Amino acid sequence: MRFGRTLKHSIYPPWSGKYIDYHKLKVLLREHDVTGDGSDSDTQWTEQDEEAFVQELVNVQVDKVNAFQVETSQQLRERTSACETKLRPLAPTDGNETPATADENERKAIATEVLYELDGITKEVSELEKYSRINFTGFLKAAKKHDRKRGARYRVKPLLQVRLSQLPFNSEDYSPLVRRLSVMYSFVREILSQGVVEPKDSEAPRFGQDSYSSFKFWVHSDNILEVKTYILRRLPVLIYNPGTSKELEILPDDPTITSLYFDTPQFDLYTQKVARAPEANSLRIRWTGNLKDKPAIFMEKKVVTDDDRSDQVKVQLKQKHVKEFLDGEYRFDKKLHRMTDQGNGESQQAESLKRDVEELQTFIKEHKLQPMLRANYTRTAFQIPGDDRIRISLDTNLALIREDSLDEERPCRDTNEWHRTDIDDISMGYPFNAIRTGEIARFPYGLLEIKLRGESAHKAEWVNELMFSHLVKEAPRFSKFVHGVAQLFEDYVNSFPFWLGEMENDIRRDPETAFQEEQERIAKRAEDDMAVGSFLGNRASPSVKPFVGSPASRIPDVESPSRQRQSSHIAPSARPSVSERVSREVPDVPELPEQDELPEQAERPVTLSRLAALFPTFSRAGQASVALPPGVREPGTWIKDSGPVKVETKVWLANQRTFIKWLHISVLLSSLSLGLYNAAGKTNDIARALAIVYTFFAIFSAAWGWYMYEKRSRLIRQRSGRDLDNTFGPIVVCIGLAVALVLNFAFKYSSTLDKLRQDLSHSGMPALVNQGGQAL
Repeated sequence: MRFGRTLKHSIYPPWSGKYIDYHKLKVLLREHDVTGDGSDSDTQWTEQDEEAFVQELVNVQVDKVNAFQVETSQQLRERTSACETKLRPLAPTDGNETPATADENERKAIATEVLYELDGITKEVSELEKYSRINFTGFLKAAKKHDRKRGARYRVKPLLQVRLSQLPFNSEDYSPLVRRLSVMYSFVREILSQGVVEPKDSEAPRFGQDSYSSFKFWVHSDNILEVKTYILRRLPVLIYNPGTSKELEILPDDPTITSLYFDTPQFDLYTQKVARAPEANSLRIRWTGNLKDKPAIFMEKKVVTDDDRSDQVKVQLKQKHVKEFLDGEYRFDKKLHRMTDQGNGESQQAESLKRDVEELQTFIKEHKLQPMLRANYTRTAFQIPGDDRIRISLDTNLALIREDSLDEERPCRDTNEWHRTDIDDISMGYPFNAIRTGEIARFPYGLLEIKLRGESAHKAEWVNELMFSHLVKEAPRFSKFVHGVAQLFEDYVNSFPFWLGEMENDIRRDPETAFQEEQERIAKRAEDDMAVGSFLGNRASPSVKPFVGSPASRIPDVESPSRQRQSSHIAPSARPSVSERVSREVPDVPELPEQDELPEQAERPVTLSRLAALFPTFSRAGQASVALPPGVREPGTWIKDSGPVKVETKVWLANQRTFIKWLHISVLLSSLSLGLYNAAGKTNDIARALAIVYTFFAIFSAAWGWYMYEKRSRLIRQRSGRDLDNTFGPIVVCIGLAVALVLNFAFKYSSTLDKLRQDLSHSGMPALVNQGGQAL
């Protein structure tokens, strides 16, 4: 799609007049008058034209977009501050649990008003980010078009880049504003929920006990802010290390997390994880922030079982003890003795800690593990405090860096150190420009992980809408460790994850297309569940006999696609069991007679099959008239008819080739009729009449070819299951030409016979002719 159309579709209607005037720039550039090869038309581009284009692009349009962005951003901040001012009297004062306002209804009215305003602010924040991005792209597109057309003498892109670097409209960070909105959303929801008893799950009080269902997605950089604003309307941002500050303006930034992944020189752990081997293990060291600030360091071992559940062994370390722990020299002796001596139930914790330490050190020693990969990323977490049923994390700025010392001549990490000191000593951050090429891979997308626990979390409508929206792309089983090894250690491994081939594709999707794909997925899942349930029912229930007979008699009680889509939205707990589904899906079918007991009507399919071989169209008509069993309905929309139309080139070419053949026949018949008419003369009425008949056949051939071409094109576009062949036209032309030739012969024979009679009558021998019917 050309950028002009993309810009037109991306315009936010209230701001329609504030975008870059891309059409005006194209008019000033006079791109259609430029050949670019130095011809005479190219010499018409003057200094005045260049000055007008540069002035419009670099000054007028850039200033217009920047001024609107700055003004709108300031208005959004002022509206946010106004909301904070309205909510501040509702907040508890120092030492008081109740706010200064006395009326509870007034508090909820103010909260409702602020909530409506917050919705508008978050929407415009998302639109403003899109506005900046599309205009920035428009400037670069216009400059590139100019340099391609006029690049021989004028280049404007370097000047434009310098101009854009001085303006903040495309580099402004909206994260602080988003965090302020998140805090207010959380406070408003708390006010509105007071006095309302919400139904809670039975597992809700058991904080963090039941297992989670984890879902992973990729998020394109263009959609990251929109995903953030969508989530924060329902969940607050989980603040790391908030300290004692109560001011919204100085909330801490999203934390930077670093993970060091371990593996053997042969990458055994990687191979197990890619192959999804049973009891696949992974080991990492993780900390938050800069290592110079001496943060808490955690050594974690994760074991993924066959049922996709994971067990974790976790030990907290100090930075000075990490090297000793990896070498097996540090075993927490002092801490274990202190915990044992104190008692108070800590002896069991001491035993657990001792087992974890021994397991980790034994695992490292047996497999000779060493740091291989570093993953550095910024994490934004969303969760309601005290309620962990829905946990969402969004990782951005993911950088995967080699941490190995496999190359003895140029090791990435000093063999005497457990981490890369060249990164941690100077607190190097993203995008890690000082890292050598080949040692770093920057992941182009954000990583969204949604963890759900409990029935109410799985049934949350807004979570399902996010997971199946166009904003995210599902990435099941994605692992930073696996992806980093596959990207940076390609020569050391022989297996790669399945998602690696999708990295070059654009994961952005059209919202309508995403909705259609989701509808197809739901219908397909319902269809698969039905098929699997029927199969299990046939095996488990001996009373269900195998189906024998026509395809119609083997059809179970299948729902239409519309009903399938409705039933697929039912929660798993509300759906019937497999046995219940089988009892409803498989109708009671009477026993069919054996093959030797079939009636005489069984011979009819043989005759119909022979007829269908000659006329395929008749077979479809016969199939359409088959009576369906009770409870079975013809589906309204087939899955194959959903989604974008994709037709192979050879199908279109075959249709066009058939049309050209018909035109060829039409030309031949018209040439024959024209030649016959001209050669007949004024006295040969038979030849002239036949010439007119051939002309009609030529016109019919051309009309029939065009009609079939349009009809087949329509059927191809509609993905119709009907046959594309039609024998009516060829039969008409063949029979018509055959009849014309026979009549031509008959008329010519009759005229010749009449002429012979006349000649014989004039010569005195009419009796011979009249009596025998032939001339002697």
